[in-house]
Amino acid sequence: MDDLDSRLLNALHRDARASLSELAETLGVTRTTVRSRLQRLKQSGEIVGFTVLTRLDVAESPVRGLMMLEIEGRGTERTMARIAALRQVRAVHTTNGSWDLIAEIGTETLAELDEVLFQIRRMEGITRSETNLLLSTRKGRV
Repeated sequence: MDDLDSRLLNALHRDARASLSELAETLGVTRTTVRSRLQRLKQSGEIVGFTVLTRLDVAESPVRGLMMLEIEGRGTERTMARIAALRQVRAVHTTNGSWDLIAEIGTETLAELDEVLFQIRRMEGITRSETNLLLSTRKGRV
């Protein structure tokens, strides 16, 4: 991957729906160059897909936390789906080490966060949890 590929990826991070013409103008290259670079980045696996961000995805929740969870037995996928279905859960990650899952949670108030944590802890199959509040974010996309 060279400088042009990096600049193309950065432009796509800013606007994945940008047309080939817009990308070509931004990068100072031809549409054909952009098309071939995109195709090569997809084929090599550097680009694995495109997505959409909604207002909810970029809305900054004033209260954010990471909840580490230990799951009993083989119910990880089922538990993961139940947790991911909660409106306040931004993402659920599988992990290694002593925790099976990490849930990213965002709420408007501490009381709401407390309620979500309580809901998750009551779910069948969850044997242990630990939660850390996120105080600030230094770097992120968007």
